[in-house]
Amino acid sequence: MDAVHLIFGLGLIFLAAELFTNAIEWFGKHIKANEGTVGSVFAAVGTALPETSVPLVAFLKNGGSHQAGIGAIVGAPMMLSTVAMFVTGVAVLAFAARNRRSKQITADYRVVGRDLRWFFLVYLTALAAAFIPHAYRPAKLAVGGVLAAGYAYYVYLTVTCPDCGRRESEMRPLHFARRASKPRLRFVLTQLLASLVVLVVGARTFVDSVTSISAALGVSALVLSAIITPIATELPEKLNSVTWMRHKKDTLALGNITGAMVFQSSVLPAIGIFCTGWGLQELGHAGVASMIVALLASSILWAEMTLRKRLSPYSLLLGGAVYLVFPAYFFGFLHGRP
Repeated sequence: MDAVHLIFGLGLIFLAAELFTNAIEWFGKHIKANEGTVGSVFAAVGTALPETSVPLVAFLKNGGSHQAGIGAIVGAPMMLSTVAMFVTGVAVLAFAARNRRSKQITADYRVVGRDLRWFFLVYLTALAAAFIPHAYRPAKLAVGGVLAAGYAYYVYLTVTCPDCGRRESEMRPLHFARRASKPRLRFVLTQLLASLVVLVVGARTFVDSVTSISAALGVSALVLSAIITPIATELPEKLNSVTWMRHKKDTLALGNITGAMVFQSSVLPAIGIFCTGWGLQELGHAGVASMIVALLASSILWAEMTLRKRLSPYSLLLGGAVYLVFPAYFFGFLHGRP
């Protein structure tokens, strides 16, 4: 029965991803937003809602749930910078092989490059905060405030970007108003809200199923938090990006991932700092390792985007190889440790 629930949850997530990407494009068109805003802010934050709820719920509970919350925080950026990029690279090559698009990725390097730069800087700051002794708690809280303020400034730069593309691309009909050439805003918002409801229900169903299956297999809570749960909650980002890559909307596809990386490397660590000690003891070796893997993967993409002003699908595939460093390290050196 758990397997049936898992498949059902996946189906809901697929449906929600299609409804969300379709609605968020029309919403951006209604407010005349640039592609960077639609992909890096609207889509990224919207699809990050399920995994954002995981640490919040964990920190509100009593007992030993803080570890699960911290695992969800550090696991999300790692999955986005590695697995999500890998899946996107596979999608580009697969659609190119079917003549649905070219292998060349035409994302706006100013949007995606800025996202990667911000991610690297704020996440490195979040990692540095873990090395501040607990006796200097006010300093940790100050770093949390800087991370939250940094994300607010990033949103401002993205929304007001004068050079970010506002090109008109072919719009698919809104699913909730397929006959309208330009659907009214109320239909767009209705579909957008419906997609988020379906997304949350699908993600919860999927995560609950994975939790039950993992418990039956005897997998530890640390593994579940650091590896399995982030993969489950990051599915919407990957699916939205695959959908946009299929429709040759590369800035939206990559901005959806890199924008979520910025959000989850600033806002979520800030929540962790405010709600926990956020020290080396709380993060543990697995937490620090996952953060280093994410920084390594993002630095590779950042370097290519800066030097070549573009990204290759083969560079995106490297994310899968970089991700394997974490389970190899975890199971090789940390398995069985608290």
